Amino acid sequence: MAKKLSRTERVPVPVHLIERRIYLISGQKVMLDADLAELYRVATFRLNEAVKRNHERFPKDFMFQLTAEETDAFTEHGGAMLSSVLNGPRAVQMSIVIIRAFVRLRGLLATHKALARRIEQLEATQQEHGSNIVAVVEEIKKRKQPPRRPKTRIGFYTGQK
Repeated sequence: MAKKLSRTERVPVPVHLIERRIYLISGQKVMLDADLAELYRVATFRLNEAVKRNHERFPKDFMFQLTAEETDAFTEHGGAMLSSVLNGPRAVQMSIVIIRAFVRLRGLLATHKALARRIEQLEATQQEHGSNIVAVVEEIKKRKQPPRRPKTRIGFYTGQK
């Protein structure tokens, strides 16, 4: 029979709160070990101990150290792998929510890129239309001016000088 979860264990953290803890470092979306430890409700040093005990589960594309003194950064796959290292129902629930946050961010970034391309296209079209409008306005100004008539001289003209 499954262990009954307390109310705090059952309520997952909203995805938007997790998204705020996902950073873009070295071109990868990652979460820091301190943030993951807080979400999984374990001490950071306990999380790092579990990772060290199971280092074969965390290749470089799952987790990397920012500097020798700094914290570890976990990619989406590393965050998911933590649930297998940290036993318990909370770990499984948080793993699901973390993966959903990464997937949602990936979708938002794809949408953002598509919108950026569309804006660039619209700007190019607008610039082309702008130059066409300027040309039309200049032509209208030219046509609004009365034609220049040559000055006719007053007096008798014999055709000789």
